[in-house]
Amino acid sequence: MPAKILVVDDEPDLKLLIQQKFRRQIRDGRYDFLFAHNGVEALAQLDANPNVDLVLSDINMPEMDGLTLLTKLPASPNQLKAVMVSAYGDLQNIRTAMNRGAFDFVTKPIDFEDLEVTIQKTVDELMKIRDGLKARSELLAIRRELEVARTIQQSILPRDFGPKGPTGGVSIAAEMQAANEVGGDFYDFFMIDGERLGVVVGDVAGKGVPAAIYMSLSRTLLRATAQLGLDAGECLRHANRTLCSEGDAGLFVTTVYVIVNTKTGAIDYSTGGHFPPYLARANGTVESLPLAGGMVLGIESEARYESGHATLESGDLMFLYSDGVTEAANAADEFYGDDRLGEALASVAGSDEKSAVGTLVKSVHDFAAGYSQSDDITLVAVRRR
Repeated sequence: MPAKILVVDDEPDLKLLIQQKFRRQIRDGRYDFLFAHNGVEALAQLDANPNVDLVLSDINMPEMDGLTLLTKLPASPNQLKAVMVSAYGDLQNIRTAMNRGAFDFVTKPIDFEDLEVTIQKTVDELMKIRDGLKARSELLAIRRELEVARTIQQSILPRDFGPKGPTGGVSIAAEMQAANEVGGDFYDFFMIDGERLGVVVGDVAGKGVPAAIYMSLSRTLLRATAQLGLDAGECLRHANRTLCSEGDAGLFVTTVYVIVNTKTGAIDYSTGGHFPPYLARANGTVESLPLAGGMVLGIESEARYESGHATLESGDLMFLYSDGVTEAANAADEFYGDDRLGEALASVAGSDEKSAVGTLVKSVHDFAAGYSQSDDITLVAVRRR
């Protein structure tokens, strides 16, 4: 689109001069000129042509001078620019014009080479501003979409915390805090049958929308596979094979899957490149269960996964977590780490699951002391009642 320029001047010959001096730019579709003899006519032209880009106006004119016109120029979504024309040495009016928002000025008698440079410089500046406004608008649109995605992602995480199983033998609580608008961490829990509760924590390698989409796929697949009633290791093996068959997305997911018998407290667990569960016993001792499982999911279709076993006694807490917990950093570039996590777990032994999760999340945030969160933080606690 040509730059639309409104020339405001009471000199009768200026229109012909402009059309002659800029005939090549007009012919090539670079510039499109409109003309007015004073400020009143200029405002009428602007009303009829709201897409004017540049006003080139004399200062001294009848009916309405250029300085008054400057104060009446309409607010324009196109970021309308004004270039003023005045006699050489009329510095007071030129200064007033610049203070009233003029972008630049040229002096009389007009040097048309200088005028062409000034017009092109002004148009270039307009293009930069518009490109910036367009980029900002697109960024805001993306942020709005990411907020919607974040809301959707949070909404698919289960929130029906509390007692599980026919006798309420275990109870559960969880927290997931994404580092960005959308995250790659997830947790899930569901009843596999009348007695067994399945609990999953996963962490997709990557950030942003691709990780969030892969997270949703992984969560759905793990839940569907778990409903087959397989042991933990076999469930991960089947889920991994399906993820690998979906194609090379350049992503993978670490996960820990635990099956808890809500009546007996028996635990069957397996990990895919993830941390094994922690147990905080009711007597205050803390133990990390032995590593059992295999490699991350989504890389090698024939990978095998072992199962581990343990038992939750009355009052014991089991914790599943993502590396956003232990790798939370503070301003000194120190990590929260396994030792601090162990101490925090010992401090919540004997607590209910909801209080325990809240205490642990607070411990991580207190350590970070406002330092920017670089990874998603996910914690799940299961308590034998």
